[in-house]
Amino acid sequence: MKFYLKLLIASLGLGFIGCAGSGVGGAPHHMGVSKTTGWKYNDPKFGAFEVYESHDQPTPPGMVFVPGGTFTMGRITEDLSHEWNNSQRRVSIDAFYIDATEIRNVDYREYIHWLGTVYVSYPEVLRQALPDTLAWRKPLGYNESFVEFYFRFSSYNDYPVVAVSWLQANDYCVWRTDRVNELALVNAGILDMTALDPDQKDGDSFNTDAYLVGEYTGKIKRNMPDMTGRNPEGRLVKYEDGLIFPKFRLPTEAEWEYAAMASIGSAATGVLDGRDIYPWKGNRVRQTEGPGIGQLMANFQKGYGDMMGIANNPDGNAPRPVPVTSFWPNDFGLYCMAGNVNEWVLDVYRTLSFEDVEDARPFRGNIYTTLSKDENGRPIKDSLGHLRRDTIGYVNNRPNYLLGDNRNYRDGDILSAVSVGEDMDKKEEFVNSNKMYFQGQGEKHLGMSSLVNERSRVYKGGSFMDRAYWLSPGTRRFLDEGYSKEDIGFRCAMDRIGGAKFKPTEPTSQGSK
Repeated sequence: MKFYLKLLIASLGLGFIGCAGSGVGGAPHHMGVSKTTGWKYNDPKFGAFEVYESHDQPTPPGMVFVPGGTFTMGRITEDLSHEWNNSQRRVSIDAFYIDATEIRNVDYREYIHWLGTVYVSYPEVLRQALPDTLAWRKPLGYNESFVEFYFRFSSYNDYPVVAVSWLQANDYCVWRTDRVNELALVNAGILDMTALDPDQKDGDSFNTDAYLVGEYTGKIKRNMPDMTGRNPEGRLVKYEDGLIFPKFRLPTEAEWEYAAMASIGSAATGVLDGRDIYPWKGNRVRQTEGPGIGQLMANFQKGYGDMMGIANNPDGNAPRPVPVTSFWPNDFGLYCMAGNVNEWVLDVYRTLSFEDVEDARPFRGNIYTTLSKDENGRPIKDSLGHLRRDTIGYVNNRPNYLLGDNRNYRDGDILSAVSVGEDMDKKEEFVNSNKMYFQGQGEKHLGMSSLVNERSRVYKGGSFMDRAYWLSPGTRRFLDEGYSKEDIGFRCAMDRIGGAKFKPTEPTSQGSK
């Protein structure tokens, strides 16, 4: 009995040691041991290999978590335009985060303020980021008050920012990534609080990528302990530490459509009873039950000239955008995924079919890059503090891709030509070839015959200017990435690192029931 008692105490002791050695929120496993080599983790005597406690990725500010799943992507209603550009196909989406609302005017003004305060030597950066407020003008309509006040006036703080191009929206995502990570490092005691002051100018401002490769020279308060002992001053934060957020970005078209539909299946059967046309239950545009019965579910145009309803009974519509939390959220907690304003997504536009999408995480628009480096092998920063990157050219040693620029893959490149012939050997023609979209060759060249090219970007959701047809998440349109309209805004997304809280099925012996 004494022997078994000692064995029990010893086993409990080992258990407590294991618990004590487990960190929380990115702390290292001080007592961990490799299961394959027997070497200790986080021990300078055993090579100082650092292993960190697994922990959930924190939800980014302003975002909601969207669990992954499978759904039927594509057009649900009749193709009124007869473009046949979005046939149905089954795809799977990983878990991710997305903004609960569209980016507001006040959010974008914060961005504009920062650009003007920090990039003092480059005022053109601020000018290039400003929304095109002149987009509100109509030759046969009076909208001068929106031109002057919609973006600036405080009454419109919570309204969605519009007249922002796809390129401008992506620049905002880069800025937001840096500001969120900068504050995260300040809160963790890594950066000095004064690093947030407007004293940082031009290229001295914080950039996430530059910090991770050691090219940020700002106000660092302390570094992480270096277990190897090679650097007494410590080391920089790494992704493994769990302090750095992934990049903010625009959602892919598949992610946006999946989040908009918010289809939640039966837990018992794992399938849906049917498909809804809109981001809410049922196939009507008015609330069918509850205290809001009869009210419209989104801000859209009901008919010619009918954007509001009669006086004192506006019917839930407006001849302009409405605040971003108007109407009811869908089952994922997302507001205005139909109506109000259209939203940019990340994808390059092409007509879609079963043959040109991946089964999981479908996306068109990949451009693979590599860091630009000087003669000493150090990354090169531009005048704004961002790392320069070069697009990869032709790749002859990879089985999974041939080019860095894959925007026209199988739809505009030489691989999609009807007759390839000897052109396959002309590797340079793989880059930005648009043979499918040109008429004639050589001296008889007639120029582009289509607006579809590598700059065409998808937008979705419908707006206050659109009919109900465009409120269906399966509908899609496109516009040049450098253009903007008074009814197009955006919201950001972020990868969920490590996926959702996945619970694997308990293993059983083979053949058991």
